[in-house]
Amino acid sequence: MNQSVALPAHLQDIQQKVEGYARDLGLDFPEVRFIMLDFSQINQVAAYDGFPRRYPHWRFGMEYERLRKSYAWGLHRIYEMVINTDPCYAYLLASNLDVDQKLVMAHVYGHADFFKNNLWFAHTNRQMLDEMANHATRISRYMDKYGYEEVEAFIDRCLSLENLIDIHQPSIRRLAARPQERQEDAHVADANSGRLRASGYMDSFINPPEYLAEMRQRAAAERQREKQFPVEPQKDVLLFLLEYAPLEPWQQDIVAIVREEALYFAPQRQTKIMNEGWASFWHSTIMTRHALSPDELIDYADHHSGTLATSPGRLNPYKLGIELLRDVEDRWNRGAFGPEYEACTSQAERARWDRKLGLGREKIFEVRRIYNDIGFIDEFLTRDFAEAQQLFSYRYNRRARRYEVESRDFDDIKRQLLTSLTNFGEPAILVQDANFQNRGELYLRHVWEEVDLRLDYAQDTLENVQALWQRPVHLETHITDRGLMQFSYDGKEHSQKLLVPQKV
Repeated sequence: MNQSVALPAHLQDIQQKVEGYARDLGLDFPEVRFIMLDFSQINQVAAYDGFPRRYPHWRFGMEYERLRKSYAWGLHRIYEMVINTDPCYAYLLASNLDVDQKLVMAHVYGHADFFKNNLWFAHTNRQMLDEMANHATRISRYMDKYGYEEVEAFIDRCLSLENLIDIHQPSIRRLAARPQERQEDAHVADANSGRLRASGYMDSFINPPEYLAEMRQRAAAERQREKQFPVEPQKDVLLFLLEYAPLEPWQQDIVAIVREEALYFAPQRQTKIMNEGWASFWHSTIMTRHALSPDELIDYADHHSGTLATSPGRLNPYKLGIELLRDVEDRWNRGAFGPEYEACTSQAERARWDRKLGLGREKIFEVRRIYNDIGFIDEFLTRDFAEAQQLFSYRYNRRARRYEVESRDFDDIKRQLLTSLTNFGEPAILVQDANFQNRGELYLRHVWEEVDLRLDYAQDTLENVQALWQRPVHLETHITDRGLMQFSYDGKEHSQKLLVPQKV
């Protein structure tokens, strides 16, 4: 990428003013460094997910071509990009109007505040700019040593599995197992039988036969469980392959790189609605109350409305996020929450409800700190909000070749929205058994939630997992109208069998 252009003096003045407005409103963010790019440069950076350097791979080139053509044909325009680092780097498009640059700066400060203060970002690497460059250097060396085609083909396989991670793993602190834990119980005389210590004449009362039989059964089940590998199903498939698959050191490193980057981007996927809603809330507040001059009003309104526009068949996270935050602020200002409000059945009285608490701004900062999208929607998406925003669920009619309204029922709308957000709408796959049938084969299980896997995707995934595991791989899943199925790939051919038929 060519050398970027420093901000001109008048934009530096604008940045200083907008930053002052943001801090006066209570936003808390690290240093933000804005970089000016032309349209070609900003497309390059966008293809790299906002980072100036990534490892070499064809997908980045394809994404650049898509963005370049889309921009040239007038189908999109990148107004801002910001990355979660400290200091926080953000990009401005050189051809934008000054009013757009103001809007982008205000929007970026909202994102920077969210990155710093939202709990779901607490474990992210704030030096990821350097880490990405490190990854690029290491993979380039592997390509020089082992050949471009071989390394790129291996990266392809890893990228197809990058969603098979445990997005909560960075927040979990696991305790080491204590092998002698059972024996440490001073009341237990025999850890295998469960017999409690007792004087001879009290033994039959303290250790009745039915109790001892139950304890023996538990001990046998525990011994059998400890023979399993892994002992408990593992959600982080990529980590399991990294630790136990027979990989070369360079392959292990690439798996670790792909997984690290997937975990870095996971909080952004978990908070897309909140993050964009928060940034839009504050750019709207800053622009309309402080930064906007009268001659910029029309351009601002045009571009702001374009950001919040919703098209058929598509959820706009900017729109849903900002409107729900505004609703929360309004409700907590009026005291329209809690048992008394919920018990009110009069729509007219609920509409007039105003206890003048003024807690709205405090509440949305609390929401920003604690929630991700699932919790945000589950907690604050109300029936009144859904009706006011005219929300509905929809489906694609293949016969008519168009999207149609499926339901306006609030419960259906909320359920469908939460389902689409759970695990990013992607299937949850667990490592169930790494020594299936005592042959070292890998057995995966799909957590079926009334949504079937796409079988072509499932077969491709099995092929890529098998290439890393190097022994046969199996996947258990439920298929509607068929039942519980097992799909397998041994490195040469696919097979399937019915485990439990569908009940009629």
